Amino acid sequence: MYQEGHYGGALLAYAPVGTVVALASHAEVAIVCGLVCVGLSTLPDCDHRLPLIDHRGPTHTVPFALLVGAGLAALAAVLIDASSAFADLGFVSLAFLVGFVSIGSHLLVDALTPMGVRPFWPLSRRRYSFEITTAANPFANYGLFGLGLGAVLAGAALVVALG
Repeated sequence: MYQEGHYGGALLAYAPVGTVVALASHAEVAIVCGLVCVGLSTLPDCDHRLPLIDHRGPTHTVPFALLVGAGLAALAAVLIDASSAFADLGFVSLAFLVGFVSIGSHLLVDALTPMGVRPFWPLSRRRYSFEITTAANPFANYGLFGLGLGAVLAGAALVVALG
């Protein structure tokens, strides 16, 4: 899928997480985490520019999603001041979840295409594909973006209503 489709997939996957975080009186954190999630959502496609790395290879796997989640959690742990209200395991766990959801959403969106993904490499070479649409389909990409945006707006409306 293309950038818009991956952004939409990330928004769709993150919307429930962001809603829960915002309902816990951390709306600003929810917004920043959402931006990070969307920003990282195309990271697996860095393989286009890496020599000797196949497209939809190691960067399109669950281990890579775990690695990105762990890296984001480590970054959060280093950047948080010990006296901060966010200096707890919950915030570091949220950072891990944001990284994992971002990359995980990329895998799920790419699984919509005939090319699919091999998410459990190197343990398994099995390819998973729903074969719903081609990666270049503008209706699928922008439709997914619209769904993701709608999910975030629905979450925001829920936060306002219950706020």
